[in-house]
Amino acid sequence: MDSMKKKTFAVDIDGTITENGGGRIHLDALEALRRLTNMGHDVIYVTGRSSIEAYLLSVFGGTKKIAVGENGGCIALDVNDHILLGNIEECNRAFELINSNINDVHKKPVFPRLTEVVLERTFDMADARKILSENNIDVELSDSQYAIHINSKGIDKGTGFTELMKKFNILSDDVIAIGDSATDVPLFRVAKTSIALGNASDAVRSEATMTVSGCSGDGVLEALDKLAPKLSEI
Repeated sequence: MDSMKKKTFAVDIDGTITENGGGRIHLDALEALRRLTNMGHDVIYVTGRSSIEAYLLSVFGGTKKIAVGENGGCIALDVNDHILLGNIEECNRAFELINSNINDVHKKPVFPRLTEVVLERTFDMADARKILSENNIDVELSDSQYAIHINSKGIDKGTGFTELMKKFNILSDDVIAIGDSATDVPLFRVAKTSIALGNASDAVRSEATMTVSGCSGDGVLEALDKLAPKLSEI
């Protein structure tokens, strides 16, 4: 990496900078991300949460005020300026079909979504995919380890972040992605440098260009320490 060049960090939230399943932020990791921002780099959250939650985290946490939410389905550019890439109606149709054919399917209590449906992790995704396929409903089903997400076909963190890259002329060579789950793998693929944390599965770790042993926020700190010699103030 060119040490003097501005980098864009695409950072997952849950399991990456949170300390527990409830969403408590690892403050040392947040401080490190803010320090990157102060150095002149961009830190952008790319999450399965709503883009509003991620946008608010960027405001209160002091990073770049842009967010990719809903696993790439929705981009928040400002408090009332959103780019919707997914179609919630087809996701709702998929949910109704799954719900009527599989027991114990429940929507997860989450902040309102604009492009996706979020479900509790109480059923087998393979069963759901089979039912959707048999009924010719073509949507994305993914497990973030915190919830199961129904997104429009072709929508994932990679496609969502690619839209931002186009809009702001961000080159893949300048992107560093950090994450921990299968939903982060499409994001890894659009970044030159990708970092899987210690709490990531072997499958996810195998997709990253770099791995660390530390889990969640501790892993983020470990990763940034490794990158530090290559990052200097702009």
